[in-house]
Amino acid sequence: MTVTIRKAVPSDAATIAGFQLAMAQETEGKQLELSIVGPAVDEVFSNPSRGFYLVGEIAGEVAGSLMVTYEWSDWRNSNLWYIQSVYVQEQYRGQGVFKSLYQTVIEQARVEKAGFVRLYVETDNERAQKVYESLGMKRLPYYMYDVKVD
Repeated sequence: MTVTIRKAVPSDAATIAGFQLAMAQETEGKQLELSIVGPAVDEVFSNPSRGFYLVGEIAGEVAGSLMVTYEWSDWRNSNLWYIQSVYVQEQYRGQGVFKSLYQTVIEQARVEKAGFVRLYVETDNERAQKVYESLGMKRLPYYMYDVKVD
């Protein structure tokens, strides 16, 4: 099957939001609220400084998507691109959807002179880790911390 990659458009927002609900449930057992995720996805389309989405299609159906966000690095004097919100529908896994999405991100990052492309993954998601490593990504020696600010 041929995978076609394109930049997502606002009419893809509902599909992408649905993917995020499914991904959170599948990978972390979390039930996200569409009332929060839907507007958050829309925000990316309304405000390009937030990032962008790519979708992968097979036979005209959106099979998967990812989001790229940016972080400025004063150590590198360049943007770091973060791949986030990766989801491929179960029936399309193992057919090169993520690989095609990833390769498109790398190509675009080169054109836009991003210094690095990174992503984070749940520590228990060994399947995804193997995929990322098979594409040449390397595990970094960092821990991630956060705090909720009310």
